[in-house]
Formats: sequence, C-alpha cells, structure tokens
Amino acid sequence: MEETPRSGTIQLAVVLRFVDIATDALAEAREEIDALNVYPVPDGDTGTNMYLTVSAARDAIRELTGARPEVDRDEALAVFSRGALLGARGNSGVILSEMLGAIARRIVTAPPDERNAQTMADALHRATEASYAAVGRPVEGTMLTVARAASQAAVALAQDPAARARDVFTSAAQAAREALARTPEQLQVLKDAGVVDAGGRGLSVILDAAETVLTGRRPVPVKTPIGQHHIPIPHTAATTPEGDLTPDGPAYEVMYLLDATDDAMPRLRQTLDGLGDSLVVVGGDGLWNVHVHVDDVGAAIEAGIEAGRPHRVRVTHFAEQIAAVRQHESDARDGRRIVAVAAGPGLSALFAQAGAVVVEGGPGRRPSTGQILEAITGCGAREVVVLPNDGDSVRVAQIAGQMVENDPALGGHVRVAVIPTQAQVQGLAALAVHEPGRTFEQDVLEMTATSRHARHGAVTIAARQAMTMAGPCEPGDVLGVIAGDFAVVGSDLAEVSYGVLARLLAGGGELVTLVSGEGGEGLAEQAAAWVDEHHPHVDVVVYDGGQERYPLLLSVE
Repeated sequence: MEETPRSGTIQLAVVLRFVDIATDALAEAREEIDALNVYPVPDGDTGTNMYLTVSAARDAIRELTGARPEVDRDEALAVFSRGALLGARGNSGVILSEMLGAIARRIVTAPPDERNAQTMADALHRATEASYAAVGRPVEGTMLTVARAASQAAVALAQDPAARARDVFTSAAQAAREALARTPEQLQVLKDAGVVDAGGRGLSVILDAAETVLTGRRPVPVKTPIGQHHIPIPHTAATTPEGDLTPDGPAYEVMYLLDATDDAMPRLRQTLDGLGDSLVVVGGDGLWNVHVHVDDVGAAIEAGIEAGRPHRVRVTHFAEQIAAVRQHESDARDGRRIVAVAAGPGLSALFAQAGAVVVEGGPGRRPSTGQILEAITGCGAREVVVLPNDGDSVRVAQIAGQMVENDPALGGHVRVAVIPTQAQVQGLAALAVHEPGRTFEQDVLEMTATSRHARHGAVTIAARQAMTMAGPCEPGDVLGVIAGDFAVVGSDLAEVSYGVLARLLAGGGELVTLVSGEGGEGLAEQAAAWVDEHHPHVDVVVYDGGQERYPLLLSVE
C-alpha cells in the first residue's frame, strides 16, 4: 500500500486501514492492558475502554464509507472523530477520543503543499496538547507522558526535509515504548504494583498500529512488566495506599454526553473539579463528553444540567466493579493455563509474558515427562493446554497429560489437551489466539487450527557431512529447513533465509514471524528487509529468541 497518494495528501484508504489495524490491535491487547490498570482506579477496564472507544470510531467511519464508497475524506474523518467522542468510555477512552479528534482536525486543515511528515508530526503535537488541556489535573507517568514523548520525537524528526510520514510514526512509536517503560519511575503506584501505565500501553499499541500501516512491518512488541502473574488481580484499597479507593477517595465514576455551548465549560469544569478528581471534559461544537470521579453523583449530574443537557448518563460504583474483576481473575487463575516448552531465553520470556508456564527445552535438552508433569500439576488449573513446540517432545507431553488425567492422585479432575506443535513459532502462533473466555474445546480447536496453518522453517549450520533432501552438505554449510526437512543448502546465512522465506511465502501469507537465535546477529533484520522489498503487503514481526543451533526460526501465517 502506498504511504501517500500521487496528489501528496493523506489518502482515505490509509486512514481506513489504520482504523482497522488499531482496533484489532487493541482487541488483541485488551486483556493485557486491563491487567496493568492500577491507576487512577484499579478497576481493570482501561484496555476494554480504549478498545470500545476506537471500535466506536471505526464502526462510524466504516458505516459511512460502506453506504457511500465515494465519500470525501474530510467528511469521513469528521464522522470518525464524532464516533470516538460518542463512544468514549472511561478516563483513558475519553482522553483518547480527544487525541483522535485533534489528529483528524489537523489532517483536514493541512495546506495542500505541506509535507505529510510535517502534517502528522504536528497532528501528534496537537493531540498531546489537547489531551493535557482536557484533563483537570494532569499527572505524569500516565498516557499523557507517553503521548508527549511520542509527539516530541515526531516533531524533531519532521524537521528533516527528507523525512516521510512513515519515519515520523516509526520514531513516535519507538519514543512511546521507551516512555512507557519509564512510567513506573514517575508514578509510585505503578512502581509498587510492578507495572507500566495501562493507558500509556494502550496508546503505544495504537502508535504501533500506525507504524504498521505505513511501513508494512509490525514493531517488536514492548515488554510490559505486569507483576508476578500474566493477569494480576487489580490492587484494592488495602494494597494501594493512594488513589480513589482510599477512605477519602471518590466512590463513583460518572460519565455523560452533554449538549452545551463552549462558554458553559469553564464553570462546569470548576464545579466538577471541586466535587472529585480524574476530571476529563472533551468535545466541542455543542457536544461534550464528561468524565469525573465523585462521591456525590447527584451533584455531578446537576452540574451538567446547569451547563446544558446531559444524556447517556453512566454511573459506576468502583467497589462493585472491582469485586467483579477480582472474582473474574480468581476464576481465571483456577481455570485454564498454558504450559509451553521454550528453546531459548528470549522465547521463554515471550511465552511467560503471554501468561504461559514455561518448561525449558531445546535441541539436546528436551524436557522429560516428569518436567512437563510437574508443570501441569503445579500450575493449579482445572484445564491445561500443553504446547510442546518440538516434534520429539510431543509424545512426552502426551504421556504426561494422560498420567494427570488418569491418576486422581496427580490431577484429580484436571483436563489436559496437548496441541502437537512441531516448532517454537507454531507455539507462538497458537498462544496468540488463546482466549480463556471461550470453552475449553473451542479454545483448543482455535489454537490447534492456527498452529497448523503456520508454515514453519528454520536456518541452521551443518555439523557433519550428510546427504539431505536438498543435496549433499559439508560441515559449516548453511541449511534451510522447511517443516522439519532440509530444503536449501548454501554458504550464506542471509541467502539461505531468503530461500526459505521465498518457499514459505509461495503459497501466500499475511504475517511473517522471525525469531533470531545464537549466531544470527542481524539476520532477522536482513530477512525482514527482504520481505519488505519482495512482499511489501506482508506484515513482519521480529523476536529475539536466543535459541541454540538455529540462528533463525521462521513462520508464515
């Protein structure tokens, strides 16, 4: 897809692709972001709120363009902005809607001769300024901080006359990831919980989506510390000394849409600021979205009535919401877990960050039945899915699973499913679609189907003379492996990796996953560049796996 049209302006097609990718990315990261949510209230809904906000904007613009394919870009952006405002949920969602609206307005007003890089950099700057202005009492270490770091990086890069919009978003996304990692240093409640800011993580996901749209590659996901468990139970007032759940903190979240004039807003802000905290008021042109945390719900609504006409009023009692979240997380801990065999330190980290119980493995040190048995029985779940991620480990895992199910002394009523993943990349693909909210059978079915559809390969070095399916090889030759069989013999790591990629992509594909290992410094980046050149519409994600013997692991989905 072209970054810009021939006319030099930003295409509606680019906007639509961004909206779709951003919505899908937030849907995928929703549970992770919810788990990070400890500030300003540990109610575990930041990811859900940001997803619902962007989803509402996406639905609005897609409904318009579906009914009128020839619609003008500027009109579509106005509908997108209004959709975000109307659909905004929660503190983070309301702030996000204001940012999206500011970006849309800046694109619409861009001069015809302005470079796209300059337009988008200034759009990010204005989005940051608008978000700070919308918040009653801005706090650093939140999504505001992440937004500012991203916009500053974008503005600095756009000063280069050769910079393109894709460069601006690559720089902004990288700066956002770095700023996100620093949020625990800025906000004590995050440091105490061992997490990064949830809203900042959501914003980083959105900027990553923009980078994906303009470059065709998926950025390496940020490693987000989320305490000692994948989906931590949000902190309560007993464990969080600050925030809205202290005895003196507000007990309710009040949100409403408000039909009112601009000149009524200063008094409304002043009144609501005196009633509580976490005040955010966004909008314009007669329509506003109001969010505040208070004890006196009636007074917050009355303030809206004095300013104009409030409607779509939503009131959430934090204690009830958090009790429901705690019960859900408790059920999840006792419900279903994933056990994954990992062949390197980087792969172990990837599986662990996705919530799996990791069993160390790999060539020459494959796990025993006892190790997998211990992982299954030790995770304390009623349902366990095992990803052996190696052909020789599949049978070992199956034996361990049968022992647990057949021996009440070991597992009681534990259900175990072994998905016969033959490669590490198949395990990553399966785990990416794991959804604990589904039934056990449906979850296993989806994970199994995804792993089977992931065509996998690898690059390794021959240790001895041998005859392969691709011909004879000598010690030191580079071997390309496809689905467990040697398919390419060569002398150059990069060239062999290109050959493997060409064969894997011959049947089509939308996503290439590259996992770098020992002895493959820079190889994954070279392979990603090859995909970008020869298959520009295919997304690429690169991980540092650290596995032995295989400088590169590959898969195509």
